[in-house]
Amino acid sequence: MTPELFIATKASEAVKALYNAEMPASQMQVGVTRKEFEGDYTLVVFPLLRISHAAPAATGEAIGAWLKENCPEISAFNAVQGFLNLSLSTVFWRETFQSIAQDPDFGQLPSTGRKVMVEFSSPNTNKPLHLGHIRNNLLGSSVSDLLKAAGEDVIKTTLVNDRGVHICKSMYAWQERFNGATPESTGKKGDHLVGDCYVEFAKMEKEDPSVIDKVHEMLVKWEQNDPEVRALWSKMNGWVFDGFEQTYKALGITFDKTYYEHETYLLGKELVQRGLDMGVFVKDPDGSVWCDLTADGLDRKLLIRSDGTSVYITQDLGTAERRFSEYKLDSHVYVVGDEQNYHFQVLKLVLKKLGFDWADNIFHLSYGMVELPEGKMKSREGTVVDADDLIQKMYEEAKATSEESGKLEGLSEEEKEELYHMIGLGALKYFIIKVDPKKKMLFNPKESIDFNGNTGPFIQYTHARIKSILRKAGDVEIRVPEVEFSAKEIRLIKLLNTYPQKIQEGAREFSPAVIANYAYDLSKEFNQYYHETPILKEEDKDLLAARLSLIQTVASVLSKSMAILGIKLPERM
Repeated sequence: MTPELFIATKASEAVKALYNAEMPASQMQVGVTRKEFEGDYTLVVFPLLRISHAAPAATGEAIGAWLKENCPEISAFNAVQGFLNLSLSTVFWRETFQSIAQDPDFGQLPSTGRKVMVEFSSPNTNKPLHLGHIRNNLLGSSVSDLLKAAGEDVIKTTLVNDRGVHICKSMYAWQERFNGATPESTGKKGDHLVGDCYVEFAKMEKEDPSVIDKVHEMLVKWEQNDPEVRALWSKMNGWVFDGFEQTYKALGITFDKTYYEHETYLLGKELVQRGLDMGVFVKDPDGSVWCDLTADGLDRKLLIRSDGTSVYITQDLGTAERRFSEYKLDSHVYVVGDEQNYHFQVLKLVLKKLGFDWADNIFHLSYGMVELPEGKMKSREGTVVDADDLIQKMYEEAKATSEESGKLEGLSEEEKEELYHMIGLGALKYFIIKVDPKKKMLFNPKESIDFNGNTGPFIQYTHARIKSILRKAGDVEIRVPEVEFSAKEIRLIKLLNTYPQKIQEGAREFSPAVIANYAYDLSKEFNQYYHETPILKEEDKDLLAARLSLIQTVASVLSKSMAILGIKLPERM
């Protein structure tokens, strides 16, 4: 039970006792007390005046006096006009902490019974994953885990865009310029080799713009199942899939289901035909198929090209229909950058015109682009920050920073290596996830690896510090006896107690940044407490046991919250 609900429940009892009237707890207005007033939580008295038939201050005084007299959890009160400020006693916070410490599932909200699919990553097979993909993957994975913590049944999925004009560009360049090169012959990861082909095609097109006609011919052959084109496509996609898998493994990204565009574009074509039969789509004289959205404030949307080949939205229509029918979804979240806002407006409208009411349950989690100090990245010009290179760079930064700190004594080389990877990935993931998804972000590797401030390594170090204290405590029993918690300890308990609410808030907003910044606030509060409180020097055995239980719970909640972000916390650092 939250403090707000506790106070609302007790206030409801007070109204019954004082005025012999019913006022359900759900109708009580309770919030955190403003900083300029004394108290923890404030009850708004105005809605109760029709029952009390008294002035606001008098009503507040009467309810406050009853609560203090009848609830040991209320230690003090003050009424300011129509607001009753209440202070909760040590008894309340001790009981609250006991319930947190004894609940192994603290923070996991009850099942909602809702089934939600989250699609993320969804790369093209014409280039390796880059920094922009990293934000997408980290956001999609952490949103999925956040929704799970909020009680949703989540299916993590990705759609691999493995066909289309962009894929044929890499294939054509490989045929013309790469002399049969393979990952084995070049010593390159397959996705990097294919990415080189894509960059090379951009150069070819500058030299001779007509090469794009050759690419369109190749796409038509692909859709006609030409064996030679299909064999090349299958071979090069295989190289890319192997490369992707290595990158996903390094990032700790997994999926419950993978869809491939080559399997779903035909479903989309069937829906386009259905739309033509229904009269909601039109076929132009050149054979192309369109959906007219001008009445909806948009424009005409191409669904099938004049040569009969499908476009990107074609397969999105088919995939959406298959997913909702297969999984009986309550909601579908697409994690895609904000440059695709228009695309998802169109997708929902077209699905509605096809008669699918569940189109209203599609949500586009639109996020801002990642930029570097030197500006935007461009794939076709080869100016992107490669994901594999960035992961390696973060490892090297973590290693250098850790060795400078001089705190690795006693760790084996294997333990050190594991720690460098943990810190490097933790820094990368936290730096990206802590930014609200809707905002653009500037990525700076050196800034992200700092062991102070709002960074992943700071939270990792806080966890390691707590674990060190618990190891030094040895066999001291960890329990929650009936002690008087200090104001600093109550601040920590209050913050711990808000964790489930943060899960709810983050899930509602599809923003794991809420959890990232909560973990930072909790770490900061612990470190202030640690610097001001001699935990292991405490001679009172009950108080020592309570303090160890408190910091152990802080470590547990830090571990849970960072796990949602895909970040591991070390035992030593």
